[in-house]
Amino acid sequence: MSSLMTNVSAMTALKSLQQTNAAIETTQARISTGLRVNEASDNAAYWSIATTMRSDNKSLSTVQDALGLGAAKVDIAYTGINSAIDVVDEIKSKLVASREPGVDRAKIQSEIGELQNQLTSIATSAGFNGENWLNVDSSAAGYSATESIVSSFNRDAAGGVSVGTLSVDKSTTALFDANAGATGILDTEFTTTGAGAVTVTVANLDLTAANIDETDIDNMITGVETALQGMTTAASNLGSAKKRIDLQNEFVGNLMQAIDRGIGQLVDADMSAESTRLNALQVQQQLGIQAMSIANGNSQAILSLFR
Repeated sequence: MSSLMTNVSAMTALKSLQQTNAAIETTQARISTGLRVNEASDNAAYWSIATTMRSDNKSLSTVQDALGLGAAKVDIAYTGINSAIDVVDEIKSKLVASREPGVDRAKIQSEIGELQNQLTSIATSAGFNGENWLNVDSSAAGYSATESIVSSFNRDAAGGVSVGTLSVDKSTTALFDANAGATGILDTEFTTTGAGAVTVTVANLDLTAANIDETDIDNMITGVETALQGMTTAASNLGSAKKRIDLQNEFVGNLMQAIDRGIGQLVDADMSAESTRLNALQVQQQLGIQAMSIANGNSQAILSLFR
């Protein structure tokens, strides 16, 4: 039946053209944004996962910053101890030299005094961001012998989140401790057993004290060697901590890249496929317009029946 009121062919062609135009808009949006899931309405599940993982990646970026800060603190402390080891080596050499008969111990002590001042300078200068692990006061409020460094951001299967830390033991790194009840590596007292019988530390030993003899000097050399061993152990521990921090930092960086790849698999548009789809849809759009023209032309043919 031919009807002027209801043009079924035109209605069908219009519906098809509207669907094609909608598909073109979707494809163009994907090409413009590079995403096939840009809004929750595109795919609610994928959008939710991607949004959560992007948020986690931002937290991991902060973790990287914290690891970098922690690595800097460890590196400063390691550099300070390493420099102090060289100075204490020099002090030991001077003590050995003082055992030679006929040497001027006053002059050697003058050199040792300057080296001791250098040790103090190293310890007080080895600070970063307000923290100094070599020159401490363990009696101060808020002091902790353990440094906790944020190292990870974790999300469990139930969606619960937690922050992981790694710990660095600072109790063995202090060269000087202002707390009278505790001692650092260089202000630990030891007593000589010679004629001088003095109680000294590496930081204040004095060859010019009364009655100092070879036994006292040997005891001083032993005390300095003990301090060297403690400093070597501290430097080794700091080196191990620095290595662990570097490994964790590298892991977090790789993890962030893996998360980015995972998000991309969920929401990124395949540009080659979208380009091909757009070309096909544009052809369909042209055919739909042609179909609409033909369907509307059929109504014009009815006029010829009334001539």
